[in-house]
Amino acid sequence: MIEQRFRRKPRVVSIPLFDPKRAHAPLQKALEEAAVSVLRSGRYILGPEVEAFEQSLSDRLEGRPVVGVSSGTDALVLALRALEIGPGDEVLTTPYTFVATVDAILRVGATPRFVDIDPTTLMPTAEALTAATSAATRAVIIVHLFGAAFDCSELEELRSRGIAVLEDAAQAFGARLGDREVGTMGDVGAFSFFPTKNLGGYGDGGAVVLDSQERADYVRALRAHGRGARSYYSSHIGYNARLDAMQAALLRVKLAHVDAANSTRRDLAGNYHALIQADERLRELVVLTPDPESLPGHVFHQYVLRVKPGFRDVAVAHLKESKIGVGIYYPTGVHQQPLVKGHVDAELQFPETEAACLSTFAIPMFPGLTGKEQEEVIFRLCEAAEQYMRASGQG
Repeated sequence: MIEQRFRRKPRVVSIPLFDPKRAHAPLQKALEEAAVSVLRSGRYILGPEVEAFEQSLSDRLEGRPVVGVSSGTDALVLALRALEIGPGDEVLTTPYTFVATVDAILRVGATPRFVDIDPTTLMPTAEALTAATSAATRAVIIVHLFGAAFDCSELEELRSRGIAVLEDAAQAFGARLGDREVGTMGDVGAFSFFPTKNLGGYGDGGAVVLDSQERADYVRALRAHGRGARSYYSSHIGYNARLDAMQAALLRVKLAHVDAANSTRRDLAGNYHALIQADERLRELVVLTPDPESLPGHVFHQYVLRVKPGFRDVAVAHLKESKIGVGIYYPTGVHQQPLVKGHVDAELQFPETEAACLSTFAIPMFPGLTGKEQEEVIFRLCEAAEQYMRASGQG
């Protein structure tokens, strides 16, 4: 039976997985003013707005040099180039990630080497990463997953051996471990400002965080066709990977409010956790519910549940039927995708990743989501639990 607080006639609602209009509504006036200022300036690529945004990010990230680029994927590629990673080099990373993490490795000509995940954190452990190194290993890409920060301090032994740590912080802007913020824990870091991110823009955008001015200057050259200070003179094979002034201006407005938005996400996560724990069936079927009380630095880019085998498909289907936004992150490990064919050992097994791909899904999470909407989401999840229990003879 559904726990008493959820025993009611369901409402007809539509709740998106993410609603940018609601998330951005409190800043609308300031955002419009920033956009008009850029339109009137006549400077639309790089320029003062991008420089100001880079400086604001640098001020936040321990004064590290920051270079704004065209996307999170380009940020990863340029970060690898800054580390001089290329053909013949091996880069360790997780197969439980968005494909861009691995795409970036392949784009610089390096070889990805996957390390299976821990079933509770959904990220590889430092011990597993260390054990997977070989003579060819030159770097590790850490993915701060779903808003949780990986503890890069556990990789100091690898760094002492000359193996660089690149933080893929696309999903975790503002996440912290103690007094360290993601983007400052490794040798270099990469952010995405895709609209759904915690610090999301109004189009594509990204940033590379470097550990030296020399590397920052190199990335600035790479993002603009390899050009340096001399006009029409390129010393490197580069990219067209520049950040737009419009995105920089809008992101700078949002940057001043990102901590408040992240705090709201944590409050929403706490409410979800309490609602799920209040129902006996969900306590049995949901085996991983992120709890902000035990995850102090988590910023909940997504609220991802892990459930018992078989329940995921029932839950996702019922939520979709009920017009509740739901996302499966990730339905397939990158190690199983065609882009890595011929680049990785097909005989290697990643059972924890494959199990996670069959048992995890995300429910609505964004500033502006209401408590009543959260109750509706969990009510529908309780309905799915009852369906599953009856069908499996447990109800």
